[in-house]
Amino acid sequence: MGPLTFALTALTSILLLQYIGKHFGELVGKGLPTLVIAEFFGLSIPLTVALTLPMAVLVATLYAFSRLAAENEITAIKASGVSVVSVLKPVLWAALGVTAVMIVFNDQVLPRSNHKLAVLQRDIAQKKPTFGLREQVINEVSPGKFYLRAGHLDEASNLMREVTIYDMADPTRRRTIYADSGNMRMSKGLTGRELTLYNGNMQDVPTVNPSELQRLYFNVDQIRVRGVGNQFQKTTADAYKSDREMTVCEMQEAQNRARLDYDVARKQFDKTLATLKKSRAMLSKDVLNADINAPWDIGLGRLYCNGVALVAKGLAKLAPKQARAQGVSRPRVSSTTQTASSTPAAVLPTPVAQVRTSSSTLAQAPAPNTATQAPSNAADLAQIEALRIRLQDSAQLMNSYGVEIHKKFALAVACFVFVLLGAPIALRFPRGGVGLTIGVSLFVFALYYVCLIAGESIAKRGMMPAVVSMWMANVIFSLVALWMLSKMGQEGSTARGGDMRDMFGAIRGSIRSKIGWKNRRVRRERLAA
Repeated sequence: MGPLTFALTALTSILLLQYIGKHFGELVGKGLPTLVIAEFFGLSIPLTVALTLPMAVLVATLYAFSRLAAENEITAIKASGVSVVSVLKPVLWAALGVTAVMIVFNDQVLPRSNHKLAVLQRDIAQKKPTFGLREQVINEVSPGKFYLRAGHLDEASNLMREVTIYDMADPTRRRTIYADSGNMRMSKGLTGRELTLYNGNMQDVPTVNPSELQRLYFNVDQIRVRGVGNQFQKTTADAYKSDREMTVCEMQEAQNRARLDYDVARKQFDKTLATLKKSRAMLSKDVLNADINAPWDIGLGRLYCNGVALVAKGLAKLAPKQARAQGVSRPRVSSTTQTASSTPAAVLPTPVAQVRTSSSTLAQAPAPNTATQAPSNAADLAQIEALRIRLQDSAQLMNSYGVEIHKKFALAVACFVFVLLGAPIALRFPRGGVGLTIGVSLFVFALYYVCLIAGESIAKRGMMPAVVSMWMANVIFSLVALWMLSKMGQEGSTARGGDMRDMFGAIRGSIRSKIGWKNRRVRRERLAA
């Protein structure tokens, strides 16, 4: 527990300081309350802990077992008739406990903190527009109306250079403003922002006649953006959540909806494709060669959510029942009447699947002549292209949610895998000390997170199932750990050997022997010649 606490605190502090140094200049000096800044960095801690806890488990395992072996405690334990596997059992049970805690943490604490952090960032961006502005990026200043791009941005003075503004507020024209430089400041009523632009031109293109262009040059131009005030208002409720702000069950429900939409679109796609093949319509290569197969998954999130539901149902049965007060009995209403009254039939939307099925059915009906057949084929071609895009979008959504679901479990199970891996490494090189701990930890961390990030990118592109790409690193390290555990009887048992120098000496001796054998073979060949 001592090395684990120290490693977790040190690693979390290092990553959190890096995060604070990255965002400190964007928060301080903006007029924000101190509690808001503290809340911003406090909500960043769970994300850091989710990454550093597996690292801390590996560091603690390497340090503890390396010290046990260096002080001959392992030798004394084995001399007393206790096997090393018996020594590992309590540590493995503790690792299982840490894994269970990490699963609950990644499922409940981490999504909620990410959601609150995202909402807080949007609130801060409303108070200080330069907080949300990024260089060389088209920034949305006013939703759907005003966009700004700055080549260089000085957040301290709000000075911008190489400014491009896209004004979409007026539906009758499209205005684009170019300026060499500009400045942003707060308006007098604290209800908006004023942009002062220098040395530029303004281009207006009417939407009715796109070939007409009006250009106006200016030395100084002032633009007021309303609705972007300087008053910080904290949002109390925000329904939108990204995949990293959802729990496992919420992502599983979203994935189920995407899979249902995929199944409906696939049936319509196959039906329309069969119709076009019968009518010998010209299909594009994108349609014929499209990879529209549904992503494969083992249903880990569904199994977890079913287990959570069973536990919640069991806890609900154990909870004491609340007493109901006697009152005036109300007449019972049938379920059909209640449903009809609560959801009027006139308001119910027509299902998309029904509309698309009817259109495809109409397309399959035989036309009386060839004049009407061509438009129906064109409509079917447009429909099958739309269905292909819909299938790809649904598959991409399923891949994205599947990656995040498996990532939560893979990071939690990594705590158990690192214990399996760290113990035999520490026992094999008992005199490694701090150098072994730091060196092996850095190597394992780098390799593990490279595999994790690469697997996430590959799975989201649909090149590999999420269950394979996200669990690949855990499987590889587990196999290496099991192989080293099977060779555990060959580790150094005293402090006189088994350090890092012995390992590098063995490698150097092996290389020298191979080089010497090669040189002797060359001399024999020369003598024979």
